[in-house]
Amino acid sequence: MRILFGLLISLLCLAAPCFADGPTDDDPLEGFNRPMFSFNDTVDVYVLEPVAKGWDKVVPNRVQTSISSFFENLRSPYDCVHGLLQARPHQAAVSFARFIGNTTFGLAGFFDPMSDWGLQSSSEDFGQTFAVWGIPSGPYLVLPFMGPSTIRDTAGFTADSISTVHGWFIPAIYPIFSTATRTVNDRARALKTVRNIKEASVDYYTAVRNGYLQRRQAQIQNRRGAATSADDDLYKIDEE
Repeated sequence: MRILFGLLISLLCLAAPCFADGPTDDDPLEGFNRPMFSFNDTVDVYVLEPVAKGWDKVVPNRVQTSISSFFENLRSPYDCVHGLLQARPHQAAVSFARFIGNTTFGLAGFFDPMSDWGLQSSSEDFGQTFAVWGIPSGPYLVLPFMGPSTIRDTAGFTADSISTVHGWFIPAIYPIFSTATRTVNDRARALKTVRNIKEASVDYYTAVRNGYLQRRQAQIQNRRGAATSADDDLYKIDEE
């Protein structure tokens, strides 16, 4: 399931230039991206947002935070591997320590005592790792249901999907359920933020595009800087 979806995304990346109409220098695929963005926004407005509002009413904020912490903890071993791939042994060690500590003292990760103890999380993916390896980002690309991306980040998403170990031996219904739960929970926590962005934006598409690209660039610059610094000092805590 994951592999087929990843391959579909890859095919969309290859086909995207064929749909481009009226490209700009900073967004050559805008002719494809805007209709796809409008489609995603319609799905969000009529499906995801109403579900998220219902979730927000019945699930207390503290529980929402615990659910986010749980899913973040599940990613910690994955973050550890990417720390090694990015030549950041210190961050890899922090991710491993966070997983052990939050799984035990944090009750399976529903709480995050390791952050209180100075070990901050660092969410990693193949898109960031590819950037550290020097692979260019390529054009901005909006994916169906997935949202903002770039050609490099989409290739990274495909690699993430294939390399997720549990997807190979756990029935598909469980990853689908966990992904749906995390998506609804994250959307519920972002209700106010998304509303404020829409109200403040003259062009919502441009605001989301610029925000995504700036955020990814900041993440990648931090990774590149960390990869070339004295990152082998396991007693120094990263402050990213």
